Amino acid sequence: MTTEPKAFYHLPGLFEFYDLYNAFLPLFREHREYFYDWCEIGSIYGAPRDCIWGGGRVGFGDEQPEKVAALLKEYGISARLTFSNSLLREEHLSDKRCNSLCTLFEQGPVQNGIIIHSDLLLDYIKAKYPGFYFVSSTTKVQTDFNQFEAELERNEFRYVVPDFRLNKELDRLKALTGTQKKKVEFLCNECCWYKCHDRKRCYENVSRKSLGEDCEDHVCVSPNAQRGYRFSDAMKNPGFIGIEDIQNTYTPEGFSHFKIEGRSLGSAIILEFLLYYMTKPERQLEVREAIYLDSTLDLF
Repeated sequence: MTTEPKAFYHLPGLFEFYDLYNAFLPLFREHREYFYDWCEIGSIYGAPRDCIWGGGRVGFGDEQPEKVAALLKEYGISARLTFSNSLLREEHLSDKRCNSLCTLFEQGPVQNGIIIHSDLLLDYIKAKYPGFYFVSSTTKVQTDFNQFEAELERNEFRYVVPDFRLNKELDRLKALTGTQKKKVEFLCNECCWYKCHDRKRCYENVSRKSLGEDCEDHVCVSPNAQRGYRFSDAMKNPGFIGIEDIQNTYTPEGFSHFKIEGRSLGSAIILEFLLYYMTKPERQLEVREAIYLDSTLDLF
């Protein structure tokens, strides 16, 4: 008897969407029949507001870290701190808030992780907080497949998130070794312009803002920038990975890890991701109603 391969989702909003997950996780545990049996939650990732080690997106999460850690501990889910600032200097390593987050999240019933860009920070956390595993951040914008393969060979990283424009390089992806495939974590639902030539500078602008530097907002070069994020647009992106792709193309080839972006979006759109990627179509209304009718949750 063969077992259907599992897909592990890495979900956005560790601090940003605490209330949503506080309502969703009990539902996921108590009504597992609502959800696809071939998927699991691999981790929930994010960073709190005013976190100078943060990057990727400007953090706005304001939930108490102790509550966040307790929630994920209760459900046995790995928490990932998004520390993907690309412009850190030596003097930033002593930041009290970021170090206190490491102290809090280093220990737990399941191992927690760090999504990271800076090798300077990587070496610091490895030495001072050895309990974490590490994820190489997509903010490195590794669009060259050879560069991506080299990143997979780095022993420091348990997972590597390539640029979304490598998602459909299927011939080269299938040629990876089994060990390499286990480390790949695909960014599924990116809405960024596929031809963007300025993605790295966009991330650097976020890094400067996280450091508190006075800088202008990055001007997106996408011709549809004014539309903002729309899931319907992301689904049309050439790099989009949908549930049929996961089931029919990626997991049969030995790929198991899939990242859902959305830390800077609202909780209502995050719910749509949870419905699309994890929930059986015939049970989506029940999940949506259970979340909408939760009086403690303010969806926006």
